[in-house]
Amino acid sequence: MNEATEPLASASDPRASVRKRVFVVGAGIMGSGIAAQCALAGYPVTLEDITEELAARGLANATRALDHAVERRQIGPGERTAALQRIEVAIGLRRADAAQVIIEAASEDLGLKRRLFGELEATAQPAALFASNTSSLPITAIGQELKDPGRLVGLHFFNPVLQMPLVELIPGHTTRPEVVEAARTFATSLGKTVVRSRDTPGFVTTRALAVLINEAAWMLYEGIATKEDIDAAYKLGFHHPMGPFELTDLVGIDTALAILDVLWDGFRDSRYRACPLLRTMVAAKKLGRKTGEGFYIYPPPPGRS
Repeated sequence: MNEATEPLASASDPRASVRKRVFVVGAGIMGSGIAAQCALAGYPVTLEDITEELAARGLANATRALDHAVERRQIGPGERTAALQRIEVAIGLRRADAAQVIIEAASEDLGLKRRLFGELEATAQPAALFASNTSSLPITAIGQELKDPGRLVGLHFFNPVLQMPLVELIPGHTTRPEVVEAARTFATSLGKTVVRSRDTPGFVTTRALAVLINEAAWMLYEGIATKEDIDAAYKLGFHHPMGPFELTDLVGIDTALAILDVLWDGFRDSRYRACPLLRTMVAAKKLGRKTGEGFYIYPPPPGRS
């Protein structure tokens, strides 16, 4: 298990000998997965959301992710128990002042992310690392209203977090080099492989993924093939572990649409013009696994009807 180091504190800083705390903003699928990963690596974690119900649901999702890791023999039962003991939940951002690493995992909404980081800047320790888990929004745009935008960096995790070994590192145009290095050190301490991208809409992975998902949606919309046959073609023809519709249901159809809109706004390239089918499904609230129905229908998770 990796030790939780303190890359942001100097050798003379009394906090250097204390294992740093991670504060995760947003207890959705990504936030709960990030919390579980950090706790598994030995970090004490505060998992935050705006209501007790959402925070409790996030903790349940983190528990489920760790349970699955035990079932896959990726970790042992003792590691699972120890990780859960390191996670606490919080309502609102007030307790962010105890953290040295703050990871925002809210919805892909530029205004929301700006507001959250503005509130965090007024609450958090001045030396705390600010990281956004955005999958498409430019880091520079997210941080442009901060008094100190140089402390913000992008750390893009992938779903499911415990299984996916990659983290995308995105410095903004004003991110300080020591912040970039601290973020890299932190992500590496979680056992992740880090790739770096320039600060442009969609970065590397999301830009490629958006085209894949959108083209599959257009093929279905045009009646080229069924969703089952398109998924099978991607899996068996290209060795993809999931078909594009299975993947979109996992990511969230609303998230996929939001990403395409960000890319369209950033590039005005027809590749990113979202298929109308995606907008229809979002309007119908068929968002994928999180609502129980998207391109496919899913049973509710254990304990929920």
